[in-house]
Amino acid sequence: MMGRRLISSGGPWEAVAGYSRVVVVADSCWVAGTTDAGPDGQARHPGDVVAQTRAVLETIAGALAEAGFGLSDVVRTRMFVTDISTWAEVAAVHGELFGEIRPASTMVEVSALIDPSLVIEIEAEARRG
Repeated sequence: MMGRRLISSGGPWEAVAGYSRVVVVADSCWVAGTTDAGPDGQARHPGDVVAQTRAVLETIAGALAEAGFGLSDVVRTRMFVTDISTWAEVAAVHGELFGEIRPASTMVEVSALIDPSLVIEIEAEARRG
């Protein structure tokens, strides 16, 4: 498709579910739901919401960079947590990266993620200009 760039992370679910880690169209970039999952699909930091949040945001920053965007281009994040009582820890890590950028953001509790060891998943949208 002309004008549409797809970037894959090689993650375990992309081919099965038919999605891309990142889609870029013109000056817009969408980063799919990102977790702390390693190649086996399980969390690299089981039970640690702060470490998982940091790892997820690092992965998102790397995906954005590969697409030619930066954290300063992020206009929207969506955070899905399996325990809303951890909101303050998650918000603190999010605030470390996005405190001055201040994208529109949502955090909601979900009953589960794709693997029980995962406690947070984050999506991001970025725009240049």
